[in-house]
This record gives sequence, C-alpha cells and structure tokens, in this order.
Amino acid sequence: MKRMLILTAGLLLSLTAHAQLTLEECISKAKTHYPEVAQYDLIDASEQYNLEAASRGWIPQITLSGQATWQNAVARFPDQLKGMLEAQGMDIPGIAQDQYKVAVDVSQTIWDGGVSAAQKKVVAAEAAEQRLSNDVSIYALQDRISGLFFGILLLDQNYEALVSRKELLDANLSRLEALRREGAALASDLDLIRVEQLSLGQQMEQNRSSRDNYASMLSIFMGEDVGDRYLVKPQQVIVPTGVNNRPELQLLDAKIAGLDARKALLDASVTPKINIFAQGYYGNPGLDMFQAMTSRDWTWNAYMGVRMQWNVNALFNRKADLRHLETTRGMLANQREIFSFNSSLQATQQTGEIQRIESALQSDEEIVRLRGRIRQTAESQREKGVIDTATLLQRITEESLAVTARNAHEIELLKAMYDLKIQVNQ
Repeated sequence: MKRMLILTAGLLLSLTAHAQLTLEECISKAKTHYPEVAQYDLIDASEQYNLEAASRGWIPQITLSGQATWQNAVARFPDQLKGMLEAQGMDIPGIAQDQYKVAVDVSQTIWDGGVSAAQKKVVAAEAAEQRLSNDVSIYALQDRISGLFFGILLLDQNYEALVSRKELLDANLSRLEALRREGAALASDLDLIRVEQLSLGQQMEQNRSSRDNYASMLSIFMGEDVGDRYLVKPQQVIVPTGVNNRPELQLLDAKIAGLDARKALLDASVTPKINIFAQGYYGNPGLDMFQAMTSRDWTWNAYMGVRMQWNVNALFNRKADLRHLETTRGMLANQREIFSFNSSLQATQQTGEIQRIESALQSDEEIVRLRGRIRQTAESQREKGVIDTATLLQRITEESLAVTARNAHEIELLKAMYDLKIQVNQ
C-alpha cells in the first residue's frame, strides 16, 4: 500500500511537472521550431563549400586540349639552301600550313601572394555575418513569445479574480434569498444579483476565449499544443543595464571584421603570383623545327618552366577600393554608435517604467485590503437593510477592479523586467 502511494504521488508530480511551462521553455522551444533555424545548417554547408573552393587554388590544374590550325605563312629554308639540299637528294617539304596538336597542360601554384588564405578569412567572416544575421531574426522572436506568455498569465490571474467575484455573488445571492423569504429583500434585489452573475459569466467566457487565442498562437510558435497547461509565473529579475549583448551589435562587429578580411584580400590581389607549369603534346609540327621541315609525321613533345604573373590593373583600382572600404567601415561604426545610444535610451526608459510599476504595486495591496473590508462592511449593512443591493454590488465590483488592477501591475512589472532582460540580451 505504501509503495502504491509513493508511485501514485510520483506519477502526479510527473504529470504536474509536464503540465507546467516556463517562459524560458517556451522561448527555447519556439527557437528550435522556428523555420529560420534551418538556415544555420545551410550556412555551415555553404561555408564548407566555399572554404574548399578557396583551397582549390593549390590543387594542380590539369587541362586537356586539342587544336587544328591553318597558317598563311610558316618557317621555311631559304630557296638557295633548299635547292642545295635537294640537289644532294634531300627532300625538304617544309613545315605544313595546316598544323595539329593534342596537349596536356599542368600548372601548380607555388606562391599566390596570400590570396587563398585571405579568401578563407573572407568566407569565414561572411559565414559569421550570416549566422549573426540569423541570430537577429530569431532574437526578435523572444519579444513575441514574451508578449503571448505574459498575456496568458494576465488572463489567468484575471480569471481567478472573476471566479472570486462569482463566489461573492453566489454567497450574497444565497443571503438575499434568505432575506427574501423573511420579507427583508425584494425580488428586484435578487434580479440585480442575477444580472450581475450573467454579466460576469460573459466576462469569464470572453476571458477563456482570449486565452485560447493566445495559447493557439503560442502553440504555433512552439510546435506543440499549449492548451490548458499551467504557465509558471517567472521570478522578478534585476537586470544590469551596463552591458549590452544585443546580436545587432555583434552583427555590426562581424560586418566590420568582414571589411578587414576583404582589405587583406585586396592587398593579396595586387601581389605577383608564381607557378610552375608543364605541357606535353602530340602533333605536328613539333618542337624540333628542322625535323618538322623535313617530315610531316606527328611527334611527342614536352616542355616545362616557371611563370610569374602580376595583375598590374589591380594597382590602379586599389586606392579607390580602399577608400570604399574605409567609407563603409565609417558607416558601420556610426550605425553601431546609433544603435548603442538608442538601446541605452530604451533601457533607461524601461528602468523608469519598472520603477513606476513598483511604486504602484506598493499601494495596490493596501487598496485591495481596504476594498475587501469595505465590501465586507457593505454585506453586513445590506443584511441589516442599511444600504441597498445596488450599493453592495458596487462595492463588490470595486474590490474586483482593485484585484484586477493589482494583478495587471504584477504581470506588467514582470513583463517590464523581462523586456529589459531581452532589451540588453542578458
């Protein structure tokens, strides 16, 4: 029996825990389910491909080619020398005007001026920028989830206030029915209570409908049904405003770092490049021009060497390109400064809002307590016939509104604190 009780208690605790949702869980699940999360894998795959492409500059380049040409003039022996050789029985047809070649070219870079390394840095910088841009989009999701979460919390607390108000109405209706039987209350008094109950029922129905709508939207973001799951009220947090970890700032820093990588690539692009090369071909004429003059047979040929290439045109554009990079850097630095200023201003405003709500909450509890006493006095006075039912209903409504205002301030304070937390990305 004892074991059964332990198992039952454990099951109930497990179900209760499963039925609860915290703000952090909602945000985490929404981030995981958000379609833009798939972009990270695509960015990783693109970065890997581009890094491999940048490394291909060091792979030997092999080219197969074939050509057939006709020339209007070719190298020939002088007529006197050709006559002398023919007189000795040597046939000198000369190089043919139609020429053919099937070749294999091989080239290997031995110094690229740092272009490959600079390209890899540019690729890494662009991938980091894309990831942070994605972070900014997903970061904005937190504010939407927070709004829905606290909206549901406020509706739940208001519903509890409506339930308490209904219980008060039910209790007062029972007392008035007793007074009616004793002739101390009119039928119209009962009707006032019943009208108030019907109006309250409509408010409760509207509350549940609004909660269902909020829960449906939150379910779409999270990818799972929220339904009637209990949302855990977050704890109050104190957020330091001296540090700003917003992904927008990190994105601007990444863009500035990307400009540094592009400048390094620009510097590397104006340096000479050195490679070794070789070509082997089968064709006519061959490299031996004398043999090609005496025979039209195809021959095997090969040669190799070292080549230096320098794109001098890049030097003429370098100054303008550097000026463009510096201008862009200045614009990004200015954007960063503006964003930091606006974020600091918003954080200050949010801190002031938190202080305002805290000040309002200090008197809310006392207002609720006093409204409760006034309502209790009114109930006693109504039983004694000192006041009418309409006045009693007004006192009940005033107490309910005070509770609703307190609840709103409690949720408003929590939301303001978490908005500030999101604002500085703490």
